[in-house]
Amino acid sequence: MEAAAFCTVMSTVLSITPRRSQMFQYESLSLSCEVQGNYTLKRNLSHNVDISQCSTDCECPTDWGRKNTSHCVIEDLYPEDTGVYWCESGQGACSDAVNITVTEGDVILESPVLPVTEGSDVTLRCWYTNKTTGKTSSDLPADFYKDGSLIRTESTGQMTIRRVYKSDGGFYKCNISDLGESPESWMDVRGDVIPQDDQSGDDHPSSAGPTRSIPLHCVIRSAVCLPIVFVLVLISVFYNRKYKSLKKKNVIQQASPSRHLSE
Repeated sequence: MEAAAFCTVMSTVLSITPRRSQMFQYESLSLSCEVQGNYTLKRNLSHNVDISQCSTDCECPTDWGRKNTSHCVIEDLYPEDTGVYWCESGQGACSDAVNITVTEGDVILESPVLPVTEGSDVTLRCWYTNKTTGKTSSDLPADFYKDGSLIRTESTGQMTIRRVYKSDGGFYKCNISDLGESPESWMDVRGDVIPQDDQSGDDHPSSAGPTRSIPLHCVIRSAVCLPIVFVLVLISVFYNRKYKSLKKKNVIQQASPSRHLSE
């Protein structure tokens, strides 16, 4: 789902609490736009193409939630609240959109709400809620998946991806044996930051990171210069050997008359 057509990105973010893109049913969600001036908080629900809004100038619609100072609060979330949320100014500038997924299940994945910068560390957590007791935990052994394929199993219920690459972007989910599986959430990785080498070792879960490219002019210079250097070395070796051979020959020739005279 697209946030809005003809929407330019502005320097603000949609702040949500709790800071995760997946929510349990009946949780409360607080949303606000971190920007000065007039803004409008909008959403586009997966089951409804109509865009409703909650702004600083009006009360939150009753089917949305309620206004609390500068925040809009949805007291009880339902799967019907699943959708795309974003901030928009009167001039049509928008924040990055946030995908919110509300599930009736017992397991959710905690993943970054907003795009992450290439080279940073990202921690994913698998949460379980016991509907009988109302308690939640994130320390149970869990399997983590990317694009449907198992990455690894973590006994602590959380997985850290060191030095994320753009190739780490994708759909993630987790599974807790006998308790349930979370929905999928998209993780977006942006930027061209080349991470520094990790001296402590590489625990990157991806099968392979991107190849670090060599500038074209370096390749061209190497392709041209290396053969020339090689030829010059060969010539130098050849003439050095020839010089030594001639020098040895001259020594022998100079020594021969002396030997004849002594006889």
